[in-house]
Amino acid sequence: MSKELFLKGFEVELFTGRATGEHVGVASAVTEALPDFVKEPDNRNLEYITAPELQYAHLKEALLAPRRILRDWLVARQLTLFPFSTLSLGESQKFVRSDPSNSYHNFIENTYGTRVVTASIHINLGIEDLDLLFSALRLVRCEASLLLALSASSPFLDGVPTGAHSQRWLQFPLTPQDVPFFLDHSHYVQWVEAQLASGLMKNERHLWTSVRPNGPNRPYTLNRIELRICDLITNCDLLLAITAFLELRVLSLLNQPNTLDPLAASQLTPNELATLSDSNDSSAAQMSLDATLQNWSNGQAIVCRDWIKQLLEELKPLAIEMGMVQHLDPINIVLDEGNQAMKWLKAHTEGKKIQTICQESITAMESEELEATKAEAILG
Repeated sequence: MSKELFLKGFEVELFTGRATGEHVGVASAVTEALPDFVKEPDNRNLEYITAPELQYAHLKEALLAPRRILRDWLVARQLTLFPFSTLSLGESQKFVRSDPSNSYHNFIENTYGTRVVTASIHINLGIEDLDLLFSALRLVRCEASLLLALSASSPFLDGVPTGAHSQRWLQFPLTPQDVPFFLDHSHYVQWVEAQLASGLMKNERHLWTSVRPNGPNRPYTLNRIELRICDLITNCDLLLAITAFLELRVLSLLNQPNTLDPLAASQLTPNELATLSDSNDSSAAQMSLDATLQNWSNGQAIVCRDWIKQLLEELKPLAIEMGMVQHLDPINIVLDEGNQAMKWLKAHTEGKKIQTICQESITAMESEELEATKAEAILG
């Protein structure tokens, strides 16, 4: 089975602060003390990256181990980690630089301000074959809204509900604003070179979209697709479920390119597909599982929750064949009970203060990690 799976890795962005929910920026100090962590432009959040793995059995510990190390460092300073993806309790008007001498960070602060100060999960799927990579890029772009809906965890900003389930995705500056539906590698290279020449992209990393090609020498040498749309997912089982859903869709594409590559299978033009995908992403950010989306195959309206259920049913035979059915179970729980944003908004509607919701969620995140670590130790 391992020969048929793709390498998988994660980029995990996290906010730090006090158990009261107050953000405290320590990214610069953390990266000096702990070399496996990376600074973000704002000092209040940081990132770690897991090594590529084929087997799901290894991924959970790969996600948990860096957090244990980070938590030990934070506990000594009476700090902790946050489970939300925006500056939920405030100070979104202030940019706290992690590296004042970094010219690229200076550009980001001056151009975007705190719109970029968010936490998220990036899921990388290793794909060496460039034809498959761009075919997968097209399919995943058309369905990225479904994965955002499952992960939504940012309904608050500055201590108030924003009216959205993923405030993070609505505020984050998609760059460049108009990204085409890439036909192949050559099209992508030519487009990136044009964006760099015009200054719309400052460097090869400055492509901020729901999913993008990635590799050691972008745009020329590529070896993976990077799903960037998901909010922070602190529950490792749910993250692995979303990853399994993504991988199974790409494996299905490999088996059925003529029916699952939107370039071949959709009734819509590439420009229409690009517009549809971006519109679906915005709708999912607003209403997540309850959003009405457009199916890429025919442009017909479909409720996000129903679309996910439909795809899960389609994926079931392959999931059984690959021994991955159990990895998808958490998605069914989210479909039944709601995602993190929905649960938080329900609690707020019932009268619970946002600060209390945040504080309880901070504690719950830590307890969940401890239980997951114990479970991994037993299995290991």
